[in-house]
Amino acid sequence: MNFFEQQEQARRQTRTLLMLFALAVTAIVLCVNVVAAVLWILSDGGHFAGPHAYPQYFFFTNTALTLGLIGGGTLIELISLSEGGDAVARMVGGRLVSGASSDPQERRLLNVVEEMALASALACPKVYLLDQEESINAFAAGYHPNEAVVAVTHGTLTRLTRDELQGVIAHEFSHILNGDMRMNVHLIGVLSGIQMLSGFGRHLMDFGGRVWARPERDEKGSSFQAVLFMAGLVLFVVGYIGLFFGRLIKSAVSRQREFLADASAVQFTRNPDGIGGALRKIAGLSDRNAPGSQIRHPNAEQLSHLFLGAARAGLMQGLFATHPAITERLRRIFGRHVSVLDAPVVQQVELVDPRLPDLAFAPVSFAEATAAAVSPVVVAASGTAVLPWASADLDSALRDPHAARALVFALLLGDGLQRTAQRAILDACQSPQTALACHLAQQVAALPATARLPLLDLATPALKQLSLPERDHLLITADALIAADQRVTLAEFVLQTILSRRLGPTAGRSVPVRFDQLGTLRSEVALLLSLTAHLSVSGDEAPVDVFLRGAAHCPALSLSANDLQAIMAIDFDQVRGALDRLLQLAPLAKPALLKALVAVAGEAGTGNFPAAVADLLRAICNAIDAPLPPAVVASYPGFHVNPF
Repeated sequence: MNFFEQQEQARRQTRTLLMLFALAVTAIVLCVNVVAAVLWILSDGGHFAGPHAYPQYFFFTNTALTLGLIGGGTLIELISLSEGGDAVARMVGGRLVSGASSDPQERRLLNVVEEMALASALACPKVYLLDQEESINAFAAGYHPNEAVVAVTHGTLTRLTRDELQGVIAHEFSHILNGDMRMNVHLIGVLSGIQMLSGFGRHLMDFGGRVWARPERDEKGSSFQAVLFMAGLVLFVVGYIGLFFGRLIKSAVSRQREFLADASAVQFTRNPDGIGGALRKIAGLSDRNAPGSQIRHPNAEQLSHLFLGAARAGLMQGLFATHPAITERLRRIFGRHVSVLDAPVVQQVELVDPRLPDLAFAPVSFAEATAAAVSPVVVAASGTAVLPWASADLDSALRDPHAARALVFALLLGDGLQRTAQRAILDACQSPQTALACHLAQQVAALPATARLPLLDLATPALKQLSLPERDHLLITADALIAADQRVTLAEFVLQTILSRRLGPTAGRSVPVRFDQLGTLRSEVALLLSLTAHLSVSGDEAPVDVFLRGAAHCPALSLSANDLQAIMAIDFDQVRGALDRLLQLAPLAKPALLKALVAVAGEAGTGNFPAAVADLLRAICNAIDAPLPPAVVASYPGFHVNPF
C-alpha cells in the first residue's frame, strides 16, 4: 500500500471536493437570486419594468446574505471543532479513556491501540469510548496524525474478539495515515454551513406564518408577511437541495476511502478475519434487527462519513450511503461470499493472545515497499504491558500527564556535572517532578537505546492532556535542560524535534505544500544525507561512498561527492531549517528522500541500523510528516519481519 500516493489522492480529492461545493454554493446563490427576483415582481402586482425594477443592491444583498449564512455556519462549526479529534469525539458523547484505567476491556483496547501506534511509529492517539452505543462501530478524527483520536462504541468493546478489535483499529489507523481525517472534518463544517441556510429559511417561515396569522394585520402587512414566508420557504427548499447534493458528494468520496481502509487493515494485520470478522458481526446484528453499526446519538448524521460502518439507516440510505454494502466489503476482503456471524458479548477479555508471545508484533508497511525492500509484516497481539522490559514505574509514568512530563525530563537528564546543572534548572523552575524525573532517569538508563523513542510515543496521549501553558512550560524546560552543557547532542536534537512537532504551537496543523519537486530542495537533501552518512559509516566504508549510495536514489538532484558536507560543518539549526522546508514538500516527492535515507543508513530490511541512525530517521519522518519506513521500524525492540 503506497501511503504517499493515498495522501496525495486525499489532497486532490479535498481540492475537488472544495470545487464541487463551491459549484453547489454558486448554484444555491443563483437559485436564491432568481426566486427572490420572481417574488419581488409578484409582490409588485406582477409588473416587470426591466432591470431597474429592483432596489439598489438587491442582488448583492441576496448574494451576501446567502454566502454569509453558509460561510457563517461553516465557520461556526469549524470553530467548534477547532480542538480537532477531541471535539469530534465529544460531539457523539465520547468519553476519554484514561491511560490508568483498570477496566479489563478498556485495558485491552488501550493495548491494541498502543501496539498499532508502535508498529506504525506514530504518536499514540487518544482513545474515546462511546458508552451509550451498543452497536459495533468506530472512527478516527482530527486535523493531523499528531492530534488524532480513535473512538469506539461500547458494542465494539464487548462484542469483538481481540483479533477483530485489532482489525477495526487497523482500519482506523489507515484513515490516519491516508490523510482522510482532515478532509472528513472539513466536510462536517461545509455541510453544516449549507444546512444553516435551510435552518434560517425555516425560522423565516415560522416568523412569517405567525405574523400572518395575527388578526390585526393590514393588507400591506399581509403582503409583506406573505413574501417573508415565501422567502423562508425558498431558502429552506434551496438549502435542502444544496444539502442533498452535498451529501451525495460526501457519500461518493467516503465509499471509496472505506474500501481502501479495509484493504489496508488486512495488509497491516495480515489477518482478514480481523476486520472481516467485525464486519460479519455487524451484518449478523443487522439481520436480527439489532443495532448493527447504527449510532443513536442525534449528531451521528453529521459524522456518518467518519465511522467504520453505516451510522444511520433509512429509506434514502442507498442514495446517501457513506459506506459500501457490507456484502461487497466482505467479498473484497475474502474474495468470496461469506456468511454473517453472531455477536454475543465476549465473556472473557483476551488481554493476551495465547497463540503468540508478548510483543510478537511487527512494523506495518506504511511507506512504499521499495523504500525499505521488506515483505509485508504482521501486527500480532502483545501482553498486558506493551513494553515488557519497562518497569512498573515507567509503565505508570506513561499513563499520567504529570508523570509523563517527568519521563520527558528523565529522557534528557545526563550524567555527572551535566546532571547537576540540569537538576538546578528543574529546581529553579520549581518543578514538582524533579525527584520523579531523577528516579525515572535511572530506570531509563537501564533500557536498550532503541527503547527511548517508543517510550515517548506511548507517553504522547498523556502529554497531550496537559494544558497549553503546561505544554509550553514543558518545551521551555526541555530546551533549558538541553542547553545546560552548552551543546546539543544528536539524542537531544532527536527528542527536541519530536517534542516540538507533537506538542509545540504547530502541533496538529497541516502545512501547505510549497514544493512539488524534490529538486527544489537540493541543498536540504544533501544536508540530511551528509549527516546520516557520517553516522552510518562502519568498517572500511568511507562517508562519501555511503553518501553516494543514497544519492543514487535521487537522480534528479545530480548529487556528487562534492555535495557531502563535513560533519564539523553540520549545525543542528541548519538541519532544523531543512526539515521545516521539507515539511512543505508534496507527499509524492517524499518517497525518494526516504529511499535515499534508508540506503545511506544501511541495507534495507536488515534491521541492523545503529540506534542513533534509527532515531535520527524517526525524528526526520516526524518532522516532515512522513511514515517511517518499515526497515527502520524493524530496528526497534519487539519487531520482526514476517518471512511469509
